[in-house]
Amino acid sequence: MEPIDSTLLLQRIERLNSIGAALSAERDHQRLLEHILLGAKELTGADGGSLYILEDGRLSFRLVHTTSLNLHLGGNSPHPVAFAPIPLHKPDGSANDQMVVTRAALQNCIINIPDAYTDSEFDLSGTRAFDARTGYRSTSLLAVPMQDHEGRITGVLQLINATNSAGDIIPFSRADESLVASLASQAAVTLNRQHLIEGLQTLLQALTRLIANAIDDKSPHTAGHCRRVPDITMALARAVNADDGPVFAGVNFDERDLEALEMAAWLHDCGKIATPEYIIDKHSKLETIFDRIHLVDARLELLRREAELKQAQAKPVLDGENLPSLDDIDDIGNFLRRINTGGEFLPDADAARLQAIAALPIPDPVTREPKPLLSKDELDNLSVRRGTLTDEERKRINNHVEITQRMLASLPFPEHLRDVPLIAGSHHERMDGKGYPLGIPAGELPLQGRILAIADIFEALTASDRGYRQANTLSAALTILARMCKEGHIDAQLYELFLRRKVYLDYAASYLKPEQRDSVDTEAVCDIFC
Repeated sequence: MEPIDSTLLLQRIERLNSIGAALSAERDHQRLLEHILLGAKELTGADGGSLYILEDGRLSFRLVHTTSLNLHLGGNSPHPVAFAPIPLHKPDGSANDQMVVTRAALQNCIINIPDAYTDSEFDLSGTRAFDARTGYRSTSLLAVPMQDHEGRITGVLQLINATNSAGDIIPFSRADESLVASLASQAAVTLNRQHLIEGLQTLLQALTRLIANAIDDKSPHTAGHCRRVPDITMALARAVNADDGPVFAGVNFDERDLEALEMAAWLHDCGKIATPEYIIDKHSKLETIFDRIHLVDARLELLRREAELKQAQAKPVLDGENLPSLDDIDDIGNFLRRINTGGEFLPDADAARLQAIAALPIPDPVTREPKPLLSKDELDNLSVRRGTLTDEERKRINNHVEITQRMLASLPFPEHLRDVPLIAGSHHERMDGKGYPLGIPAGELPLQGRILAIADIFEALTASDRGYRQANTLSAALTILARMCKEGHIDAQLYELFLRRKVYLDYAASYLKPEQRDSVDTEAVCDIFC
């Protein structure tokens, strides 16, 4: 071999190495295909080429490049490849090995044809038909199978018309075969690795949604929450990226940042999987697996029977002097049922009356000995001043955030998703540091966590599937959030962007009922906290 040829070959090997390094670094699938085919053309001086991927027993065109025709189909081109896939086998099951690319795949061999118009071994009618349509002259052909590290054929590289330094069409050399074979092997491994990575990403996303859907399906009163929060979260994140104002001009969430935020939004309530349904779905103060007001009604019925015995001048089990009248018992029942709903604040007078009612004696059905009308647990539940949850139950619900953090922190997230536990677990933190579970002050709260907090509250305020309360109108929900800004609950700068960019509009159109979508006076809402 001439010294000049050795130097040239060394340069081509170095270029092969640099192309291989570029393949390893590329994450975008279409650009990866472009690197493979353009790299093969560059190494061989080929004028044209095609890249096929083997799928379901067929070689599918993914990319076509022909320099002299200025032809670019597939890959990053806006023009797709319209050629039909080529099956490796005929309908009768026999090998379809009369075509160059199919034989290369079927027999895992390199096929080098010096002149397509003098070759009689292969069916090159398709190549000649292409030439007839375009005025092209396909001469030398090189087809190289792409074989991954497990020995599987994943596709075929086909190159057309090798050229020399003078631009003359020449046959592909043995060195061309070796270089393209090496590139094809690297390409197959890289594509296989990318498919594995994409498959794992798809699996992770599917599992993320599976967990979120399981949380939503666990309770009809939070149904859809985990599905909807990501929508408003990502809308606000995109608004941050698009804003060129002084506050967010320097903020730009890249593709990986957005992926982490979206995953955190899907998983932000995953800790609720450990929260009992009877607490999440607690309609009334006495509800557990069932509403225990019915047990209280049964005890009042015993008390009623005692009062009836007294009225009939029979001997009641209890001391007749302390028995309430029948009318009083009916009033007690109505009172207990009313405060059991938790629909209004329990005033001091009602709380005191409840204490007295709880101590009313009733006969034990078994021992016939007197016992209090209400147990301590029942009294504690009915004594809740607002809503239906006791302090202990509220702590258990709030604890879902801490459980979320622990669950997510135990997962081996890849580097670009390492902040998912922190983002997901900070959606109940507050700007004034009074949130939970960590009480993180504003300066330490990640911006993504603040975005998620606004999305979480906005969804909850406007959700129409909460059986325990009526959904707010759009203007009412935005006003409530404005007051929360003023109280140091949520990020005022983010919320102002949310309002002024009208981030809520697309979400409202998709999820809010027509009667909720009222007009919003943005300036009036902003005046509450600005």
